[in-house]
Parts: sequence; C-alpha cells; structure tokens
Amino acid sequence: MSEDTKVPGAGAPPREGSLDAPFRRPILWQDDDYYDLAKVEAELQRQFDVCHTCRRCFNLCDSFPRMFDAIDEGPTGEIDGIGPKEHAHIAEACTLCDMCFLTKCPYVPPHPFDIDIPHLILRYRAAKRRAGEKDFVREQLGETDRNGKLAKPVAGLANWATARKNTPLRKLLEAIAEIDAEAELPKYHSKTASDRLRDPLAPNPQGPAFGQRKVALYATCFVDYNKPDTAVAAAKVLALQGVEVKLVYPECCGMPQLEAGDIGDVAARARRTAAAFAPYIDQGYDVVALTASCGLMMKFEWPLMLPEDHAIGRLSAKTKDVAEYVVELSKTFGLVPGLKPVEGGVTFHHACHARAQNMGAKSMEMLKLIPETKVDLVERCSGHGGTFGVMKETRPAALKVGRPAARQVVTKGNETLCSDCPLACKHLAQIIGDDTAENAPPRPAEAHPIEVFARAYGVF
Repeated sequence: MSEDTKVPGAGAPPREGSLDAPFRRPILWQDDDYYDLAKVEAELQRQFDVCHTCRRCFNLCDSFPRMFDAIDEGPTGEIDGIGPKEHAHIAEACTLCDMCFLTKCPYVPPHPFDIDIPHLILRYRAAKRRAGEKDFVREQLGETDRNGKLAKPVAGLANWATARKNTPLRKLLEAIAEIDAEAELPKYHSKTASDRLRDPLAPNPQGPAFGQRKVALYATCFVDYNKPDTAVAAAKVLALQGVEVKLVYPECCGMPQLEAGDIGDVAARARRTAAAFAPYIDQGYDVVALTASCGLMMKFEWPLMLPEDHAIGRLSAKTKDVAEYVVELSKTFGLVPGLKPVEGGVTFHHACHARAQNMGAKSMEMLKLIPETKVDLVERCSGHGGTFGVMKETRPAALKVGRPAARQVVTKGNETLCSDCPLACKHLAQIIGDDTAENAPPRPAEAHPIEVFARAYGVF
C-alpha cells in the first residue's frame, strides 16, 4: 500500500462517524484481483454487513431497501443469509449516483471500515462483465456517439418511431429490446450542437471578462445530439460576458460504459479526451462541462482510474460545471447587466451527479442572480440514471424512487423545471405529466439551468 492510500491513523482505535474529510481510493481496474469474483463476493458481504448494522441509507435508492429486505427475510436474519442471487438484485438498482458515499455513510475512508458501495458495485459489474455477463441491449444504447451519428440524418423519422404516442412501434421496441413503451426517450436533431456552434460566437468587447477568460465547452454526447439548445445557451451567456468560447466534442465521456463495468473502455476514452483538450489548456482555456454526469467523470472518476496520468489530472483540475463557471465569473468580474425576471417561477432539481461534485448547488446560486424570480430547490434523487429509467425491468424502481421528488416539484408550484441532468428533468416532468388524478398539476416546462439564465438575458 502506497503512502498516499494508507488509512490515516492506522493502528489507532477506530472513531465513530465521518470526523475527517472523506477520500476515495484509486480504482484498481488494471489488477487481476479486481475481477476475482470470489474476492468481490466476499467484499460485498463485508461491506453489506456494515450497511446492515447502520441503515442510515435506507431512503436513498432502491438498492438499500433490497439489501435490508433480503437480509431480514433470509434464513438467519443476518448477512450470512444472503448470497450471489441477492447481490445481483441489489446491484441492479444502483445507478452509481454516489449519494450514499457522499451524504449518508459515516464509514467511508478514512474510517477503518472503508465503505464505498458505489465503487464496490462498479467492481462487481466489472468482474461480472469479465466473466461473460453482458446486457447486449444496454450496451448498444450506451454507444451514444454511434447512435447519435446514425440518427442525425434521419432525426425526424427516428423521433417519430420512438415517440411514446407511436404505440405500435413502441410496443414492438419493448418486445424486442425491453425498452419500456411508456418511457419518454430523448429526441435527436439534424443539426447538432457541433453544427450550430461550428463558427465560434464573437465575445462581447464590453463584457467584464473580455480578454481575460477563454472556455472550451465540452458538449457531451447528450447535449450534442439530443439537447443542442443547452450548448447554444451556454455559449451565448459566456460570450455576452466577454468570454472567448469554442465548442469541443471529441467523444462521449464513457458514463454508460462505466455503468456497465467496462472500465478499460472508459479509461481509453479518458486518455483520448484529455489529449484532445490538452492544446486548449496549453493556450489558457478553461474546460466547462454541460451536463453533471460528464463533469463528474472528468473531475473525479477519470483521475481515480488513471491517477498517474498527468494529462488527465490537468484536465480534471481545469474542468468546471457551466453554472459553477458562471458563478465564478460573477464573483470575479461581475456580470453584464440586463437580466430580466423569469415569469412563473423556476424549480431547480439538484441532480445527484452535480451533488457528487462537492461544489454546492451552483445552478441554484446562478439562478438566484436573476432578479425578482421565484427559484426553489428540490434536492432528492429523480430515480433516473442512464438506462435505468427506460428499461422495462428497472423502470418501476425508477418511478418508485422518483415520485417523492416529483411531489416536491409539484408543491413548489412553478412553471419551469430545470436540472443539471437533462434525463432527470425529463423523468420528473413525465411523472408529473402522467398524473391522471383530478386537479392534477400541469406538466412543467423542462430546461437546463443555463437555458433559463440565457432566457433571462434575452439572448436565447
């Protein structure tokens, strides 16, 4: 064990609770032991036993209720009453959101119990994958760049075919691919964000950051193919402040592959993406990510996979979330005047992968800069994660977890719902829209926080 991974205070009596700042260990995906299923199963039993004796995380996601029910209903009522079958059922419900590690668990490193359930589930999936267990449909859905490129020239047809109201085709898709016919799927665009921002916007010479800041916007696969408006809104807001902006999109960050346990593929993407951004960083550009999951990958997951890679470490240090960057501009230089109130109010859903970045609710802080506008916060899991909210097998759990958050959105009574995670936003809005009860509230308009901010400026 190297000096930087030793548990502080080793040999001293253990202390209860998170009395020191938590840290995460490197992901040892290049070691054969990492994929040893017997060792993984033993570690699952060890960590699950700690969870069983604590149970603070019972209300985060469906993994923990599944765990506790399996233990309680087992033949012994203890951890020795569950095994591989229960492990698979528990792992299925984990979306790698990191909330148990960051917000609930008192036993994360440097505590001697050394608990990290999300990264243990990641190891379990990686070991299962190496053993030959793969989900073909989910892996194909995870090929976001390929899918986006194929859909682009036939975007209208693709959107028609996958529309929820197209019942015959959606039922066929459900039968063939087990994609729930009731789940709304993302739309594609014939003009991607890369197309729309091929020619960079001219920075405002009157902007307070003119000549002082340059940004390479990481489009992300979802924004490039499915939500290009988010990239355009971000570019216009930043250019208005005088920031020189270029859209850069080498490829997907690999979050879908991470969820599938294909860590080698993710590491390769990380190296290629870091190489693509290196010239921009050399020229003084900051890197700004447009979705929370991709920002999390670049800032935290990639460096844990490749801790000795200098280029990845440098990219991690230079990467910020778009709202985090706007707030920083506001505090450093001030912002261009001209923000107008947003009618009808805004509810901001603080997505788990934004919370996991440990930066605070930066989108909420940014939206609060809009004058005379009601802005409310909902900080509860949406239940959506990758394909979790659309597959027939897991969608019921996604709805179960998401309904409490949707109810909180409804109580705020605002016309617009925004989130750092566009899939979470869509999932919550659909739950609200599907409410058929008498006097059910109208479905809120969906947006990314930077789109709301751009509209307040009148540039979008």
